[in-house]
Amino acid sequence: MQTVFEKTPGLTDAILHYCPGCTHGIIHRLVAETLDELDTTGRTVGVAPVGCAVMAYNYFACDMVQAAHGRAPAVATGLKRARPDCVVFTYQGDGDLAAIGTAETIHAAARGENITVIFVNNAIYGMTGGQMAPTTIPGQVTQTSPYGRDVSVAGYPLRICEILASVDGVAYAERVSVDSVKNVRAAKKAIRRAFETQLAGRGFSLVEVLSTCPTNWGLDPVQALSWLRENMIPYYPPGVYKDKERDAAAGEVSGDA
Repeated sequence: MQTVFEKTPGLTDAILHYCPGCTHGIIHRLVAETLDELDTTGRTVGVAPVGCAVMAYNYFACDMVQAAHGRAPAVATGLKRARPDCVVFTYQGDGDLAAIGTAETIHAAARGENITVIFVNNAIYGMTGGQMAPTTIPGQVTQTSPYGRDVSVAGYPLRICEILASVDGVAYAERVSVDSVKNVRAAKKAIRRAFETQLAGRGFSLVEVLSTCPTNWGLDPVQALSWLRENMIPYYPPGVYKDKERDAAAGEVSGDA
């Protein structure tokens, strides 16, 4: 029988625990495929977060470490400094990275730690009750913000790529989405670029992936993809926010370097 689909060797045979319509599984595969293509799975250490992706350590076929809530960039810093020959990445949601882990994220970026951060932004604290997240957009209704985000009370969302692009230690920052085949392919390209940045020793790299949470958004999987496309993408525009190597090359061409 002809095989038309199979798991990438970078993933284990464990069955994913995510809700129907959640795009964590797609992002896991993109990361695993990239590590396989770069022939680095055998020397990669991933850092799993607390939250919906807490069990990521069961899914990637590389060494994994579990970090306390928000501490993944600090743990990754220690791993990379102790074993600079290893490829080190963190896999974090918006609650883990942009709320409890804000300080660790900003300071790891400022130090220019040569690690790769995969940041999954679904605009909600999915695992810890569905309360408003730092990335919940204005007016967005969640399980524990039933009247939507009121910026006069709760303030404005954090735009992580834009913030980190201003930090000198960041070598590469890009925002992508996984709402369509075209965008999934673009996300794969960005994730590969982030790991290549680390392999070249250029410093901190981050890919922000706009993702869905049908369960806590109160939508079915198809509706969730449409909601992401119509609401999140306009508020969080995909694109390359910083690429030091590209910018340096452009400067050389223009004579600005």
